[in-house]
Amino acid sequence: MDTGTILLGLALIFGFYMAWSIGANDVANAMGTSVGSGALTLRNAVIAAAIFEFAGAFLVGTSVSQTVRKGIINPEIFASEPMVFALGMLASLLAAGLWLQFASYFGWPVSTTHSIVGAILGFALAYAGVEAVYWSKVGSIVSSWVVSPLLSGAISYMIFQLIRRKIFFSHHPVQAAKRLTPYIVFFVFIILTLVTVFKGLKNLKLDLTLPAAFGVAVLVGLIAAFISKLLVNRMNVDVTPPQNNPAREAYLLTGLEKAVKNLQRVKTTATGDLHSKTSELLKEAELLADTARKEQVQGGANAYQGVERIFSFLQILSACFVAFAHGANDVANAIGPLSAVVSTLDQGLVAVKSAVPVWALGLGGVGIVIGLATWGWRVIETIGKRITELTPTRGFCAEIGAATTIVLASKLGLPISTTHTLVGAVLGVGLARGIGALNLNTVRDIIASWIITIPAGAILTVIIFYILRFSFSI
Repeated sequence: MDTGTILLGLALIFGFYMAWSIGANDVANAMGTSVGSGALTLRNAVIAAAIFEFAGAFLVGTSVSQTVRKGIINPEIFASEPMVFALGMLASLLAAGLWLQFASYFGWPVSTTHSIVGAILGFALAYAGVEAVYWSKVGSIVSSWVVSPLLSGAISYMIFQLIRRKIFFSHHPVQAAKRLTPYIVFFVFIILTLVTVFKGLKNLKLDLTLPAAFGVAVLVGLIAAFISKLLVNRMNVDVTPPQNNPAREAYLLTGLEKAVKNLQRVKTTATGDLHSKTSELLKEAELLADTARKEQVQGGANAYQGVERIFSFLQILSACFVAFAHGANDVANAIGPLSAVVSTLDQGLVAVKSAVPVWALGLGGVGIVIGLATWGWRVIETIGKRITELTPTRGFCAEIGAATTIVLASKLGLPISTTHTLVGAVLGVGLARGIGALNLNTVRDIIASWIITIPAGAILTVIIFYILRFSFSI
């Protein structure tokens, strides 16, 4: 068996392995919050993601892949040695897949794009040194570690606070949810349609201008809002207002507890009449806080079942949209280098851009689905349960915050990572309930894994590259 045939076989194996690793780690971006909130069971999430991820990858996945990802290295340096380039792409695929599998084992949500970028970066450095790398581009990728989570976290925080005030603090929460759902759906479908057009369908080369894309999104939003109004009105949910409003009482309790602390500080420094009046106010504030605390405990978790049922429906829709866009966009992280190897072996020339055969799209789509079905639960558990406690409303706010960030960043040219964006959105929803609502140990581990991703991919690639080069005497 000649060297070319062996390398082609390795390319298929490593490409499938990379796609499997993407499914194991990155698909949690779409389904993690839905599983964590209880809107979907893990089994149903796997089925939904399998359908929409594969559809996105196979039907509208990239037709021409820029194999040197994100323009981080100069392709001209490989022109004289195409076989070395092929080995480098093979090493990059295997290294990125190994790092993603390692991260998935510990449940760390890391960026698959950053993984393959770090891998190709390591290969370029090993082959040609620092001159081969466009460091400004690497700098913009590193900046996404900050831009992505901060922007999505802020947007998710604001959306969640708006829903709390307009629905959960209402005297009739379910009625408020029914009344506002068409408006929420209108906004959501505008955002999700734009995400799909800009991120999921860009490979169809529709070349829609922003006004045209926005016009299509508004039309879709109006249709969805009308349908949602009909569906919500037919939903069999209890519209009886709860005797106690846990959300509003929690808000009041927080305010009263702050008032108690402030009065305690005033009491320690006050003298005379001011001291005695402050003492009376303090006793009254403490009684009010105790009353609010008891009413909050009596409120129960069932007060908002109707609201959460409505948002479960909305969250499932948004998760399916995000899964479709993700499959269409991120399958390139596996099939891009794979196509580069295939094209290089076939033509004997370095392929900066190469046509992606249909079978490669299918291979990538199947790999993503199998990765999700076998190991995806690990990262889904981290995003859905270990960062903060999620309900359908909180998960919905996180998904929409992430989707909005993707739309804004796509049009403003900001560097973002889908993974970092979603994690930042979940953090924003958690912070809306106070720092105590976050699992800071999990947050620390996730941030550390982000920082490690690019150097880990680079180091692994260097090792694998030299092993392959020695094995094939190239």
